[in-house]
Amino acid sequence: MEKIIGARFKNVNTYANRGMTLEADLKLSNEYYLVNDIAVIYKKPTPITISKVNYPSRVEAVIKEGYFKTPSTTDYNGIYKGKYIDFEAKETKLKTSFPLNNIHPHQIEHLKQIYKHGGIGFLIVRFVVINKTFLLPIEVLMRFLEENVRKSIPLSYFEKNGYIIKDKYNPRVDYLEILDKLYFGGNV
Repeated sequence: MEKIIGARFKNVNTYANRGMTLEADLKLSNEYYLVNDIAVIYKKPTPITISKVNYPSRVEAVIKEGYFKTPSTTDYNGIYKGKYIDFEAKETKLKTSFPLNNIHPHQIEHLKQIYKHGGIGFLIVRFVVINKTFLLPIEVLMRFLEENVRKSIPLSYFEKNGYIIKDKYNPRVDYLEILDKLYFGGNV
């Protein structure tokens, strides 16, 4: 595969793109990882069952009704250096905490199962207003949940126990850099 060097990712770090969502940044990062043969990581589709469709013509089908088939697990999964990785990505507009109701209990259970079976599970949380993005390993989240009865995780907990993901040019959200340090022998 040809390495990406320019056009597609060239202006990601400009002032005009500061408002990009975490999902858009992760999409660019995951494309970069794939095209440069670094990792294979995809956003999982939301499982929806379509129950009503109008067909005004053969090429103009319109979905009128649908429902979520089953609760989805997490947003992203893939493989990196022979290890299965699975993570959930969230944004919050709060300045001082991340509400735990932003992540569903079945998603936490899913990440626990990934960890239990030798995979790498984590959260990526972006504090939008202060423009800080953190990676929080599932084992750190589990410890927080065991030790606290709070309904949110304070920013200070992310700063002390999580890992800040610095905005970069390419890839935009380089979370694999942190995984290298945590799970593949690098230094944090």
